[in-house]
Amino acid sequence: MNFSPSSRSSVVVAELGPTNTGKTHRAIERMLEHETGMMGLPLRLLAREVYDRVTARVGEGRVALMTGEEKRLPPRPDYWICTVEAMPTDRPVDFLAVDEIQLAAHRERGHVFTDRLLHARGRRETWFLGADTMRPMVQALIPHVSLKRATRLSQLRHSGSRSLKSLPPRSAVVAFSADRVYELAEALRRLRGGVAVVLGALSPRTRNAQVAMYQAGEVQYLVATDAIGMGLNLDLNHVAFAALSKFDGAEQRELFPDELAQIAGRAGRHLNDGSFGTLNTLPELHPRVVSAIESHRFPSVRSLIWRNATLDFSSPESLLDSLSRAPNHSAFVRVERADDFDALKELSHVPAIREVATDRATVELLWQVCQIPDFRKGLFGQHVALLRETFLQLSAGDGKLEHDWLARQVSPLDDVSGDIHTLMDRLAAIRIWTYISHRSSWIHDAEQWQERTRHIEDALGDALHERLVERFVQRAARRSARRFVRATPQAAAGSDSPFARLGLLLGEVPGATGAAVTEEQFVQQVVDATHEAFQVDALGNISFEGQPLARLVRGKDRRSPQIALTEPEVWTGGARRRLERRLVALARDLVTEAMGGFPAEALTGGDRSAAMRGLAYRLAEGLGVITQGEAREQWRILDDEARERLRALGVREGQRFLYVAEALAPPALERRCMLTALFLQVPSPKGVPREPAVDVAGFGGRDARAFGYEVFGTVALRLDVVERLGEALRHPQGARQAHTIMQELRLENGVRARVLRELGGRAAGVPLKRRRRRRPARSA
Repeated sequence: MNFSPSSRSSVVVAELGPTNTGKTHRAIERMLEHETGMMGLPLRLLAREVYDRVTARVGEGRVALMTGEEKRLPPRPDYWICTVEAMPTDRPVDFLAVDEIQLAAHRERGHVFTDRLLHARGRRETWFLGADTMRPMVQALIPHVSLKRATRLSQLRHSGSRSLKSLPPRSAVVAFSADRVYELAEALRRLRGGVAVVLGALSPRTRNAQVAMYQAGEVQYLVATDAIGMGLNLDLNHVAFAALSKFDGAEQRELFPDELAQIAGRAGRHLNDGSFGTLNTLPELHPRVVSAIESHRFPSVRSLIWRNATLDFSSPESLLDSLSRAPNHSAFVRVERADDFDALKELSHVPAIREVATDRATVELLWQVCQIPDFRKGLFGQHVALLRETFLQLSAGDGKLEHDWLARQVSPLDDVSGDIHTLMDRLAAIRIWTYISHRSSWIHDAEQWQERTRHIEDALGDALHERLVERFVQRAARRSARRFVRATPQAAAGSDSPFARLGLLLGEVPGATGAAVTEEQFVQQVVDATHEAFQVDALGNISFEGQPLARLVRGKDRRSPQIALTEPEVWTGGARRRLERRLVALARDLVTEAMGGFPAEALTGGDRSAAMRGLAYRLAEGLGVITQGEAREQWRILDDEARERLRALGVREGQRFLYVAEALAPPALERRCMLTALFLQVPSPKGVPREPAVDVAGFGGRDARAFGYEVFGTVALRLDVVERLGEALRHPQGARQAHTIMQELRLENGVRARVLRELGGRAAGVPLKRRRRRRPARSA
């Protein structure tokens, strides 16, 4: 994917415009029309949100999530959802998108976005999404780009100043420091009974729980930093600014109009209009600023932040010189400061490091260590000391971090006691170790450390959510903070309560075993669980680690089953929404399994031929299997390249069917039967799909093929058996093999003859065992 800016190897589209234009939604839809794709998002939180949306469409088995601290990597992902920094740009994909491309002008992170703008490309199509202020710059750097102007779907209007008391429901109050956020949240709690809190420093787990609580209507107000400005989708009607300046890492400054617009634009989702204004403790916004925000017109970006990507690793000094190199294009400004560069500068003066960093490999390692992020944002010297010790351990001995040293750093963070500030400090610290644990070559037992740091981060995130609820959600505190106990099957069987039937018992339960967990902790366990943690029976009942949780219910067709929680009333609204989202993704995985992994959605895009789209749609509708009669015309008009592509995806031309090979495997046939019975709202016929041959009467007049069988007279044969017979009969020497298969199935002669006739076996001369006629006795 590393292309020069002038490369025309793929279509490059820049869709630029204000918030609430549907840019990200359209990019997701377009990506799913390709067989493979990758999206780079500016925040870990936003990457997780998009990951959730994509997995709800195609299942978790086809999607990877890659951030600096979180990796969810299935065996064969088709789609990659990443933070921009974590994009694996050496992995070829058909479609690539980068969101919020205007961050190429950000003075600390901008160089990464600039690099993606210049070099990251999909094989077939590339999209850059962002503010309209980037239009001239994108056009200058990529002359062949197709520029599209995205228009806002709803109106955004200024509504002046308001007091906290007069804010309408579904409002967000925005401040730019944690202390001010807490102060405003406390005031709103007293006035309105409860608020949700969103800060960039929260872990995704805590942020998701807070947002889910707000989205479900458990609270009507949100207090946040500008973390909500980067594409998080919230049902907001109004945004009120509690401050108009912020500390940007170097100085306290007034926000620019386009920055205010990025945040204000969160009000009004889809076709619902939104409003923005200030709290009455601030002066009114200047009319020119109001006009700019309402009309979405701002000065264009004049320069992008750049850093040399061709680095010299011969020595620390050479590396610093190459990083300091000035750009050779007038559109670029060299990055002024960055934590990794500052850390390298400090460490390059340490005598012990200078003694070790004398060859290319060691200098590269030093640079990798310098890129460990400082989530604590505290004393820079403290972070540099950590990097120093990390590098010296990695460059000595076996090149791994010492187990005991790691334990001494991580163990004190495994503590969920303390107030909000204490928990946030520990969360920031453990995120550093989560990041380090994902550098597998640095650590013995990397998977164990990844699990441990994630467990600590999750526990701290849950505890922080509880503290936030206790402090800022007066009315819902008791319900949201209730605790559950995972029970033994025996204990659950002995109770008639909804929680017992669910496999969760409220409060202290005699005979129950297992640790007490909050609702949020249990929901997060479900959300984070892999596919293998769920069990789905032939009736569509879903269990999580052996405990009943939900069931599949009839959707519009076999490919769209819906989810019904076993006991929906025991969950708060936010928890219910998150459980349902995870289980919808599971349902999509089940459909994909039934189709043998066939990526139908990627083959029905507008740039595919009508024949390809039609064939892919039919295969999806048939859960990976259609008759040759249905496929013949469209298959005939496909070009050779399209046919080869389908064959590479597992599509086979059988004697009777066009089918996806894996769709005829036993696990896929089991899913097919379950989905069909669910849609028809009938039990699966007896013996289906276990038996290769069953009596037609068992289908009761229903379509046997929908269950994975083909009818031959009074007997229905499973589709994989039909294709085995058809494949045998294609070859001159295969006739006897077909005869052997039918003998093993104990088919009667009449059925054998019908199978051979319909599959073309007569021409192959398969011998049938005929009943010998009795000759009449001779007369005397």
